[in-house]
Amino acid sequence: MLSSFHIHIQGQVQGVGFRPFVWRLAEAWALQGWVNNAADGVHIEINTTAPQAQDFLQAILAQAPPLARITGYSLYEVAYQAQDRFLIVNSNIQATPNLLLSPDFALCEDCRTELHNPLNRRYGYAFITCTLCGPRFSIMDKLPYDREHTAMRHFVMCPDCQAEYDEVRDRRYYSQTNSCPSCGIQLAFFDFEGNTHPGDPLHMASSFLHQGKIIALKGIGGFLLLCDATNAKAIKTLRERKHRPSKPLAVLYPNEQTLSADVMLSAKALSLLKSAAAPIVLVPLKEEPASGICMAELAPGLDRLGVMLPYAPLLECLAASFGKPLVATSGNLSGSPIFYTDEQAKSGLAGIADAMLTHNRAIVLAQDDSVVQYSQQSEQAIILRRSRGYAPTFLGPSEVNAGASVLSVGAMLKSTFAWQHKGNMYLSPYLGDLENFDTHTHFERTLHHFLALFDDRPERIVADKHPGYFSTQLAERLAAQWAVPLYKVQHHEAHFAALLGESGLLTDPGPILGLVWDGTGMGDDGQIWGGEFFYFHNGQIERRFHFDYFEFLLGDKMPREPRLSALSLAYQIPEAESLLAAKFTNAEWTLYQKMLHRGGLLQTSSVGRLFDGVASLLGLADKVSYEGEAAMRVEVLARAYFKKNGLTQLAKWNPIASLLQEGRIPSGQIIGQILADISCGLPLDEIAARFHFTLVQIIAATAQSAHCRKIAFSGGVFQNSLLVDLLLEMLSPQFELFFHQQLSPNDEGVAYGQLILHSLRGGELG
Repeated sequence: MLSSFHIHIQGQVQGVGFRPFVWRLAEAWALQGWVNNAADGVHIEINTTAPQAQDFLQAILAQAPPLARITGYSLYEVAYQAQDRFLIVNSNIQATPNLLLSPDFALCEDCRTELHNPLNRRYGYAFITCTLCGPRFSIMDKLPYDREHTAMRHFVMCPDCQAEYDEVRDRRYYSQTNSCPSCGIQLAFFDFEGNTHPGDPLHMASSFLHQGKIIALKGIGGFLLLCDATNAKAIKTLRERKHRPSKPLAVLYPNEQTLSADVMLSAKALSLLKSAAAPIVLVPLKEEPASGICMAELAPGLDRLGVMLPYAPLLECLAASFGKPLVATSGNLSGSPIFYTDEQAKSGLAGIADAMLTHNRAIVLAQDDSVVQYSQQSEQAIILRRSRGYAPTFLGPSEVNAGASVLSVGAMLKSTFAWQHKGNMYLSPYLGDLENFDTHTHFERTLHHFLALFDDRPERIVADKHPGYFSTQLAERLAAQWAVPLYKVQHHEAHFAALLGESGLLTDPGPILGLVWDGTGMGDDGQIWGGEFFYFHNGQIERRFHFDYFEFLLGDKMPREPRLSALSLAYQIPEAESLLAAKFTNAEWTLYQKMLHRGGLLQTSSVGRLFDGVASLLGLADKVSYEGEAAMRVEVLARAYFKKNGLTQLAKWNPIASLLQEGRIPSGQIIGQILADISCGLPLDEIAARFHFTLVQIIAATAQSAHCRKIAFSGGVFQNSLLVDLLLEMLSPQFELFFHQQLSPNDEGVAYGQLILHSLRGGELG
């Protein structure tokens, strides 16, 4: 006799074609019942026997759609309900939402094929989608994920689209973004001088690009600024108008063939570029790129290029029409969040772009493109920016208290927030640096929209200890407004905790040595930390070692002027005076010398500033226009040396015999060695390589001193792919090394680490 069984599937199961998949599976098994979306996932009822119900559940788990991410499931018998067929029923929206959110998915191959097929009714339609691709998170107003809860609700399907939507055997069955040229989204093109341009908007945009002009294009998560990547004048104009003198620009390639002719493309990099996430990927450039791109203008002083393939049909259409690589950078003002409405773009980009290619589907939640790189030798993935395609869901082995609803608000730079809610973990997209009002507004708007999706608010809030961070001040305001407890945790401990949680190490008894190297973060002693060695043992985190302090000169000006780091690190070394003095005016030199001699300044252990100091001493950068520029130039120089020589010439060089004394890592002696190498006339690339080599040997020595076989790495310094390669090559297998896999080592991961620390410490007030 048949019984009724209920199956509940939790995770990333909405907007990924899960209901049609279940329907097809049930049809194949000749089962009667139903499937629906609910606020807490997907629910299924079937009439069958208990053994077959178990087998059906296992088939669902084994054959789930490729974009689905199942985090939990249950099967139990319910009161018998007679059914005569298997149906997809309307979503149940009565309960409070409790499910993972699907990110935006890149154009799938089936849709790409249709897009370029002249016989297909969607030929050239720049908004083609199906259940396996298209926008999700960026167009979502409410939960569950149904058309009426998205920006697609304004577009009524034509009879042909409705027939696809209703046909269970069609791959667009229940595709909430389904549309076509007859009933769908419309493009518009106009220039910023008020002139209308009749004709095909895509053709006009391509024509403008061929003329060397700059186009603002409304993408998936916001506006992009596009220009010809082979036109040096166009790129220079874009840089001048956007006030972005040297920060690297990403390049959109029309296809894999054109890309492969320009860059050295590993199988991993290509697979990632073509994945559903489709991020920007940093790759080495070939000596003579076939397309003629202007590398000197695209990434000045660097040896890698950020590239992407068209992840949205609109980009696919325009890139195919233009036929050459295009600069594709965020459509914003320097330091501001990405623009995502026509009104913002019209007012904010009028002085940058010459024309605008837009459309009439709203973007609900703005997000930038994600950025990833692979280290060259070990091909270790390093996420530099986690946004479109990845956010907002995080799936990791984190042992966070699932019963608590806790919000963490992250740091100041590379801001994100995280929410532990009903057993699920959500990490916002990258939201920018919280240094101006526009970014503050963007952060708050995204946070409140996110909470509104779930119609709930947190029971506790966690923030950084730095009182000057906007995120901390916001947390204080929200905690008072909602009458919930506020916890504060140390910045670098949050970095380390994020890696422990992501790597499933929270229950490891240890000991684990945790290195957190970055630019800045307020320490428990009131100084500026950034070169920290933590010791994790039996659930406790202790600061064991750190780089010697040096003066944190002129506050926020120091990261923008690497010469200040060089001065602070080397001013007590007599041999450095002539080299340092040349970097300052007489008035500056006199003033800064007085400040240093007088003392009383904040101190820092920052390895980020150590890299800056080395860059300045090597003549690579005295002032920079973007974060990390100086360190990247040191990395490029060192990589050139290792590319020519490998490790053999440095393998027997032991610079640290006298460096480690009583748990100290003497920053001044490292700088002294570099100055000695400069005075000896050693080639600059070898000095840069020795510096990297020294850091690796310091790590090995401190791990041995702490009796740790396991070493974990976090902080922005470990975005340095050369350093990661050296660590893996020189320290494995003697040590077990842990790097971030799903999170960025930079401050984007701090929000997640704040949640981990809160859970690790049992919710004790910080």
